[in-house]
Amino acid sequence: MPNMSLKKNPMPTQEPAVRAHNFDEVAIGYDEATAVDEALRCLSCKNMPCVGGCPVNIHIPEFIAKIKENDFEGAYRIISETSSLPAVCGRVCPQETQCESKCVRGIKGEPVGIGRLERFVADYHNAHSDKIPETAPKNGHKVAVVGSGPSGLTCAGDLAKLGYSVTVFEALHKAGGVLVYGIPEFRLPKAIVQKEVDNLKAMGVEVMTNMIIGKTLTVDEIFEMGFEAVFIGSGAGLPNFMGIPGESLKGVYSANEFLTRSNLMKAFRNDSDTPIMKGGKVAVVGGGNVAMDAARTALRLGAEKVYIVYRRSMEELPARREEVEHAMEEGIEFKLLNNPIEILGYENSDDKRDPKNGFVTGMKCIEMELGAPDERGRRRPIPKEGSEFVLDVDTVIISIGTSPNPLIKSTTAGLEVNRHGGIIVEEDTGKTSKDGVYAGGDAVTGAATVISAMGAGKVAAKAIHEYLLAK
Repeated sequence: MPNMSLKKNPMPTQEPAVRAHNFDEVAIGYDEATAVDEALRCLSCKNMPCVGGCPVNIHIPEFIAKIKENDFEGAYRIISETSSLPAVCGRVCPQETQCESKCVRGIKGEPVGIGRLERFVADYHNAHSDKIPETAPKNGHKVAVVGSGPSGLTCAGDLAKLGYSVTVFEALHKAGGVLVYGIPEFRLPKAIVQKEVDNLKAMGVEVMTNMIIGKTLTVDEIFEMGFEAVFIGSGAGLPNFMGIPGESLKGVYSANEFLTRSNLMKAFRNDSDTPIMKGGKVAVVGGGNVAMDAARTALRLGAEKVYIVYRRSMEELPARREEVEHAMEEGIEFKLLNNPIEILGYENSDDKRDPKNGFVTGMKCIEMELGAPDERGRRRPIPKEGSEFVLDVDTVIISIGTSPNPLIKSTTAGLEVNRHGGIIVEEDTGKTSKDGVYAGGDAVTGAATVISAMGAGKVAAKAIHEYLLAK
């Protein structure tokens, strides 16, 4: 019997007052009965508009049909035909602007909870099966993958299934890329990422950590080691700053550093060699998902008060609605239509001659109003004269985006990049200007979504396969 409810089954979550003080996952997930009930809302449209909204073209109505039949493993097999990271994507992908935005049920109500169903299926599989994806016999070809984030893991997995000997080179001491260092535990448990990495290893993929390509090895040296193609999925780990006075004060972090030190280096521990803030008042500058992650992490680290400072209004805020709602429920205050113009501080009394000893004492902001749309269609924020004020904070986290690290470009002759530092590629293949080198994900586009990076990894894997077959 179809479920014609206009609303999705709600996602069970921890209570805000409880979760604000722990790093356990906020969303608890559907149980079997709820998943089947939500699946029954799907109309199984013949033209499948939802599939067109998915960057990796998951066969959505087909996997949902399996859920209706209580065949959860069958649903997982269908998802796995095109997606390497369903448990990840079910948690962090912006389904509301992708697959769910195309859902017919969304015309007169809420769309089917496709992301919630994907998460359920992946979690069910992980709890009930240890089966490793099948791979073809080894074909004698070697491919290197630079970076173990979503694009690198996807490319490596697709190539391993085709019989290639794949080695992944990861700069950090733990594989997973942004899935490990960038996304907090309360949104994406690290055990899930580790399981995906372990699956790759079981498929024969070699993962080498502490390998900074461009420093430990160059791309040219990788070719000299016998690799016939290289995929660059090194992400966009270079943080952007505003260029305002006071950004060098102690207590100012990029969101990238703040989250990496919390998620990967466990710098919140009392015995840490590189401690980060505990307590105090925190301002996070920016309005994207990373800003939400940083603000909610600061709260869990014991901040007395956390502000999101964003220069546009709520309508222009780019973060997922779900993350914004969770942040508000947890008590984070949104100071919208405000922009920082200076970070204030004082010098350490032990040595007032050294400005590097400065500590944050506040952040000077100015109120904004929205003017005409900019080149991307968003209304341009304009400062309101005479509206300056000081926000009382002692920690500032800048979260206004990241750029690709220039290290690989600077050490790889013949690799062309655009003015933003992104590697230039052919859209349909991921092929770069250097023969045998392919790239995808944030290293090409700048900071984007996990699922779009995965899509780029799939495209490049297919192109690498065709390239090596033709050699």
